[in-house]
Amino acid sequence: MPRSSLRLLLAGALVAVLASAAPAAGQTPPTPTAPPGAFVDLHDVAPTIVIEMRYRTAHNFLGRRVPGYRENTCILTRQAAEALAQVQQQVTAAGLTLKVYDCYRPQRSVDAFVAWAKDLDDTRMKAEFYPRVRKNRLFKDGYIAAQSGHSRGSTVDLTLVRTPPRRQETYTRGDRLRDCARKAGARFRDNSIDMGTGYDCFDPLSHTFNGQVKGPQRANRLLLRTPMIAAGFKGLKEEWWHFTLRDEPFPETFFDFPVARSALAAP
Repeated sequence: MPRSSLRLLLAGALVAVLASAAPAAGQTPPTPTAPPGAFVDLHDVAPTIVIEMRYRTAHNFLGRRVPGYRENTCILTRQAAEALAQVQQQVTAAGLTLKVYDCYRPQRSVDAFVAWAKDLDDTRMKAEFYPRVRKNRLFKDGYIAAQSGHSRGSTVDLTLVRTPPRRQETYTRGDRLRDCARKAGARFRDNSIDMGTGYDCFDPLSHTFNGQVKGPQRANRLLLRTPMIAAGFKGLKEEWWHFTLRDEPFPETFFDFPVARSALAAP
């Protein structure tokens, strides 16, 4: 092959590699580091909030630990953490405590969710987390997306727990799965007050104002939602547990540093 043709072939291959590595149209490449002083460990601001980072365990819709979650640590922007501290102070007076399931989420974790959703053969956790939803509907129904507000650092998934927190059931990989939308006691026995479904339940019953959720379960959702809204968060209608700070400091930036204290840059 002539050298000129070889050079053209190599150049074309390089362009193809760069194109495949580039972000999709309309998407900004994720930021790999935390801005100095912008993010904090929630326990440095509100030490009494219970931390249970589900994606660091196998008890989630993937059935395995999610890449990017190195520690059982809730990382948030300073503004979001301080707002949560206000909520914690209010609910503590009522004999409750916040418990967070997910806080800042690296883009690499979101990418793992997307890859899992595309693998239609992997349904090991379906019986608990999406028993009535076909896996090929997860994108269309909005349960999985290529980007998440969690990666901006001011979104949190959480619930309320009575104090002192009761011991909860532990999950070991391979345990029998139970429908997340069944009644409390029949589903996984979390120590959360009864919100009508379990966490990360891909089901219409998880919609915050679903008309089928009544009585104590609806009251409990409002017990969480009311102080969160007052503290400056907005809820998500499809998920009773999901809240984002209205005045988030990074509304257009998606980060990709790991969930670990060592990733927090000093101011």
